[in-house]
Amino acid sequence: MILHEPVPLPPYIDEVALGLTSQPKTLPCKLLYDDRGSQLFEEITRLPEYYLTRTELGILQDSARNIVQAAGTPVSIVELGAGTATKTGTLLRAFARRQMRVKYFPVDISSGALADAKQRIKEECASIMIHPVVADFGDGFYFLREIPGRKLVLYLGSSIGNFEWDDAVSMLRKVREQLTLGDALLLGTDMVKPAEILVPAYDDAQGVTAEFSKNILVRLNRELDANFDVDSFRHIAEWAPTRSRMEIFLQSLRPQKVTLRVPRLTIKFREGERIHTENSHKYTLEMVERLLCVSGFNLEKTWLDSQKWFGLNLARVRA
Repeated sequence: MILHEPVPLPPYIDEVALGLTSQPKTLPCKLLYDDRGSQLFEEITRLPEYYLTRTELGILQDSARNIVQAAGTPVSIVELGAGTATKTGTLLRAFARRQMRVKYFPVDISSGALADAKQRIKEECASIMIHPVVADFGDGFYFLREIPGRKLVLYLGSSIGNFEWDDAVSMLRKVREQLTLGDALLLGTDMVKPAEILVPAYDDAQGVTAEFSKNILVRLNRELDANFDVDSFRHIAEWAPTRSRMEIFLQSLRPQKVTLRVPRLTIKFREGERIHTENSHKYTLEMVERLLCVSGFNLEKTWLDSQKWFGLNLARVRA
């Protein structure tokens, strides 16, 4: 008789079960970023409605030298949630002009995205030494302690906005705990702006963001042997000004029943019922400074685009 090794269960299974049996229903946004999700997000960053990536890239192109000077050298550069490192080359080249050897540690949950990042940086700046790290931030940031010398931690894009305030503070404090005096953080923050700019950025005319949003159901069908009818859900993006955030949902278009064979769960949906999949908080400068302060950092400098739509904030570890 041939004995087969049991297939390991996905580590997120309890989060999914709890979220789908809660009221309102939720799914963890980290599940959006499997390899297909990461590819779709790269497409989103090139859409005309999605101002964030090109605005942040513009700041990096205009201010890379000043950022490097303010951060100080030499440092190792660690990028949290690096994805495919689309914008990072501009900053890495600026560091390469100031220090002999630049070590770059892109960190992401997607090994596919990291492979693309490594190839991209090799092509853009061959002298950079690249050390990819596959990690789920839910497991902590212990890898930071294993990187010797002074560090600049990059957390670009608007990823910090996916966290509720207390969770954002908790996450940044965990980063701070693995750093030492002299280390620094470069944090990207999307700033508060009118809804007519925000909403299309999260619900584009071509439907790429909707496909990205629904990919979380495709993933559950594949990895948890679920039977979500993806076409029976609609992507919704709403601006909630009192919470200063964009809120993303998948809405059931009809009454339906979904079975997840792992972990043997059946979920009922009413017509119009929503699954809350993601938030993206928007900040004022005062909010950014307070967030960093309570997390154990001192804000030293902020670089903004001319419209003040996006900010790059350099903060130093506080004693």
